[in-house]
Amino acid sequence: MPFPNVRMRRLRKTERLRGLSRETVLDPGDFIYPLFVCPGTGVKNPISSMPGCYQMSADLIAEECEEIEELGIPGVILFGIPEAKDAVGSHGYAADGVVPRAIRQIRDQVPGMLIIADVCMCEYTDHGHCGVIRDGDVDNDPTLELLSKAALCYAEAGADVVAPSDMMDGRVAHMRRTLDEAGRQDSVILSYAVKYASAFYGPFRDAAESAPQFGDRRAYQMDPPNIREALREAALDIEEGADMIMVKPALPYLDVLNRVKAMSPVPVGAYNVSGEFSMIHAAAEKGWLDLKRTSHEMLVSIKRAGADFILTYFAKDVARDLRS
Repeated sequence: MPFPNVRMRRLRKTERLRGLSRETVLDPGDFIYPLFVCPGTGVKNPISSMPGCYQMSADLIAEECEEIEELGIPGVILFGIPEAKDAVGSHGYAADGVVPRAIRQIRDQVPGMLIIADVCMCEYTDHGHCGVIRDGDVDNDPTLELLSKAALCYAEAGADVVAPSDMMDGRVAHMRRTLDEAGRQDSVILSYAVKYASAFYGPFRDAAESAPQFGDRRAYQMDPPNIREALREAALDIEEGADMIMVKPALPYLDVLNRVKAMSPVPVGAYNVSGEFSMIHAAAEKGWLDLKRTSHEMLVSIKRAGADFILTYFAKDVARDLRS
C-alpha cells in the first residue's frame, strides 16, 4: 500500500511509540565487565589509554564486583598482571597467582557473581607471546599443556567459566579433557573461537602489559579479511566441546558475528574491545561525538548483529544509564 496511506514515521513520533516498536533492547544482563588484576593490596592504577579503567589488586577487584552486581551486570572476566614473567608464563597457572587470588576473594565477597577467567600466556610470558617459543615461533602443542594447567588452576580457585583466548589449534579439546579428568565436568569453556589479529587491541596491551617483545601475533590470530575461516574456527571449537564461543573484536566484524550466530548451536558472545572503547572516548573528549549516545548505539549494533552477551568496558556506565 503506497504513500500516503503508509507513513513509516508514525511509529517514530514519540519516545513511547519508538519504545513499543523497538526491535533490539539493551539490558545490563547482556554485559560482562573486563577487569585487570595486579599484585598488592589497595592498588588502583589508572590505565592512561582507557579512561575510567584501572589495574586493581584483588581486594579492590572484589569491591568493584559488589558495585557491578548492584548494577545488574551478571559477571566479570579477569585478566592478570603477574608479579613476575618468564619464558613459559608460570605465574599464569600458579595457585597463588593474581587471578586465582582475585577469584577466591570475589567468591567470598560476592558469591553470586559469574566469574570468567581469561586463559592465555601473553600476560605472563617475558616475550609477550601466547605460548611456548621454539625457533622464533609459538609451538602449538606444548602450549596446550600450559593453557590447560591454567584453566584447571582457575576452575579450582572458583571460576565458573574459563575462556581460552590464545588461538592455538586443539586447545578446547585439550582443556575439556583436562578439566573432566580432574572432576571439573561442570566448568564452562567460553572459547575465543574467532579472534582476529586486530589493530583495535592497542589499549588492552597497555592495560595487561602484554605487548609482544618481537614480531606480532598474525601467525596464530586470524587474518581480518577472512570470514569462511571464522566459520570453520567456530565449528571446530564447538565440536571440541566449547559451551559458548566469542567473536573478537565486535564492531569491525559485525558481519562475522551475524554469520557465526546463524550457524552456532551454542551461545555467541562478542568482545567490544579496548580500541573501540578508547576511540569513542577520545572523540567524545574532542567534542566530536556524544559519549552516551554513541556507546549505546554501538552496543545495540553488536546485540542486533547477534550477540547473546557482550564483553564491554562500557558495561557499568551503560548499566547506570539503563537504570536511570
